[in-house]
Amino acid sequence: MSRTARTRQEIRRFLDIDPVQVAEFDLDDGVLRPGPGSAPVTHGEVFVLVRRGGRPVGSFLGRVPQGSDPTAVLGAAARRSGAPAVAPRPGPPPYTTVVIATRERAGRLAHALDSMLAQDHPDFEIVVVDNAPVTDATRDVVERKYAERVRYVREPVPGLAVAHNTGVAAARGKVIAFTDDDVVADPRWLTELTVPFAADPRLGCATGLILPARLRTPAQVLLESHGGFAKGFTPRTYDPARPPADEPLFPFTAGRFGSGANMAFRTGALRAVGGFDPATGAGTAARGGDDLYGFVRVLAQGHRLHYTPYALVWHHHRETWRDLETQAYGYGAGLTAYLTAILVNRPALLPAFVARLPRGLSHARSLTAARDAGRGGAPGGHDDRGHPWPRRLSRLQRRGMLHGPVGYLRARRALRAFATTGQDGDERL
Repeated sequence: MSRTARTRQEIRRFLDIDPVQVAEFDLDDGVLRPGPGSAPVTHGEVFVLVRRGGRPVGSFLGRVPQGSDPTAVLGAAARRSGAPAVAPRPGPPPYTTVVIATRERAGRLAHALDSMLAQDHPDFEIVVVDNAPVTDATRDVVERKYAERVRYVREPVPGLAVAHNTGVAAARGKVIAFTDDDVVADPRWLTELTVPFAADPRLGCATGLILPARLRTPAQVLLESHGGFAKGFTPRTYDPARPPADEPLFPFTAGRFGSGANMAFRTGALRAVGGFDPATGAGTAARGGDDLYGFVRVLAQGHRLHYTPYALVWHHHRETWRDLETQAYGYGAGLTAYLTAILVNRPALLPAFVARLPRGLSHARSLTAARDAGRGGAPGGHDDRGHPWPRRLSRLQRRGMLHGPVGYLRARRALRAFATTGQDGDERL
């Protein structure tokens, strides 16, 4: 059988995946609630977030038999899951700026802003950065519906990192939190994400938990089965003064630290390293890596990074197989683009990078390995890499890794052209 035929067969098999319902169950109040944008739970497979006292403590995949009570079935499973107790939340959190970069997705943005305005954080502002807009839709929705609570900033240069840097320049908060226009934030998100900065003066960055808002399409289920964006339910602090023994590639495996849809930085620390590299991120030829770049630059300056599962946003995963192919390629490209950016901007890290290169190559092969799991596996756990990943997506991810350094250099060239002429210097950005 030819590679093309095998690829088509594999895609057909992985697309034969049933939808999964999304819900949450709090062990303290015993209430089962549907996930954001989801219908009430019925029979079938259900991805369940377990909470204790309102804070996320675990997840599992359950099945509700036809005719059974979903609350009884899933509640019993949640209680058996052995969810840990949670520590008291310190406080109060610092004054914070929330930055949301967006481009031509006014409908999605409105849902994200509604969730921002429902936050329990006592003192924050919201800045929307409209990146290289072609219409007035974003400005219109902000000014019409949110003008009193949201500041609108236009950034004509395309690229997520450029937009984020514009948000950094506009921020007034002691901490800057970033999220995307395709999330719904838990009401406690901002407080949980930023309160660690008040408790730890050496903290430069914090990241949080990202879970699927819905799992309606095979592509969404497959992405979450592969691990999604979540980094587990165990809080962890990364300290460059005490490199973790279980992370021999530290700090270069920045993807373990978190993701750009749920991150915050101490404003002074982020500005001190120059913000994000503008030649990285979505909207550039680099395809991604802006968040990873920020993590490593702040760690390299001696600041700590803290991951907290209590800071939750629900993410709307991409819906089609084509979207997933684009995402897989972007994962690979963003990884090597960010590494290129780090070495270009911080050449002092080159010896440490070279020393870790053999293990890094082995890690990259493992990260992008094709993994079979019958009809596609199931979402639920986030602490290992045993999840299914089709060969087609594996090849695209590795192809993206080869593209990343070239894409980064092309993006730098395009930025210079834009600065000179005011026009995009690369039609493929």
